[in-house]
Amino acid sequence: MCQLFHTSFSHSPPAADASCSRGKLTPNGWKMRLLWGSLFLSLLPLVTPSCPPHCQCAQSIINCMATELTDDTMPTSFRPSTTILYLNSNYLTFIPNGLFDDLKSLQMVHLRQNPWHCDCNILYLRAWLQWQQNRTLYRDVVCSSPSHLQGRIISYLSEDEIVTTCPFWYCGVAFMVQISLFVFIFVQAILLGFIIAHLCRFHTIVKHVRRRTAELYENAELWAPAS
Repeated sequence: MCQLFHTSFSHSPPAADASCSRGKLTPNGWKMRLLWGSLFLSLLPLVTPSCPPHCQCAQSIINCMATELTDDTMPTSFRPSTTILYLNSNYLTFIPNGLFDDLKSLQMVHLRQNPWHCDCNILYLRAWLQWQQNRTLYRDVVCSSPSHLQGRIISYLSEDEIVTTCPFWYCGVAFMVQISLFVFIFVQAILLGFIIAHLCRFHTIVKHVRRRTAELYENAELWAPAS
């Protein structure tokens, strides 16, 4: 049993110690090995690598350059302390929505030499690029497709140019949203018209009541007996 413990925690041959006596572990030996085993297991989560697969990480820099990343193999998150991120020279066609939002220390992302497809999926990357202080650093991030946008700088694209490349269902959804907004405004206008009409009617009734009240007072004075 003593030899089994030595074999599981070390590759070296078992050495004689005070905890092994006549092939058995003393109570103190059991306690020491359980203590070291618990400490070893508790440290396992601390040494778990946080670097994405196939990438190289050093402090706050993550290098995924030329690792054949695709849209399907793209990491879903990066460590929050990342300041420089290399994603260039891969096969990315878009950046997932919100990928960079939690990277508060991010200073630079290398994105060139990717086959960016400038359709609706590129809207997040375009918006992120436009928020950068120096957009000239990203002049090499250009569209590879569709053909009429090939070579265009993504950060300088207008939203209308991108929306025209969206699938038909996207245009249908946008149309339905516009129709719903129009109906909502129309209903609000009708309700406002009813409110104004009722206020005008109430004002007319109040004027009529005041006039009738004044007439009653005048008639009461005429019929009052002279003193």
